Amino acid sequence: MFAIENTPIEKLRSLSTDVKSHTGGVVIFEGLVRDINDGKKVKSLEYQAYNEMALKVGAQIMKEAMGKFDIIDAKCIHRTGHLQIGEMAVYVYSCSVHREQSFLATQYIIDEVKTRVPIWKCEHYVDGEPEWVACHKCGEHTHN
Repeated sequence: MFAIENTPIEKLRSLSTDVKSHTGGVVIFEGLVRDINDGKKVKSLEYQAYNEMALKVGAQIMKEAMGKFDIIDAKCIHRTGHLQIGEMAVYVYSCSVHREQSFLATQYIIDEVKTRVPIWKCEHYVDGEPEWVACHKCGEHTHN
């Protein structure tokens, strides 16, 4: 499941009974709004999405993850709108019989969402004008 929310993301509360009995590993990634990026003090972020296409591409990524990794279930939710420091911008969850598959699937999902889904980020700075930014290194796994 892939979703876009314009309100705070609800974390997965618990696994359903049928999933829980088969699950040996659950991995959750929470992408949070931080107060600094590329040396600039950030006061908030704004996300916009081309919803129709974002949902289609996001669903395709989730389908790929289910086929590529031995996982039981996976979910990804991305926020849109104006977010404050510390708020959750993206939530990825996966579960599997063995933890390694959940780790790999979760990383695959977040990396693919960041590089393929049409969601744009505007950073609002403490000093200076807001700027629309892109992560040109998202697919390289080398940045912090």
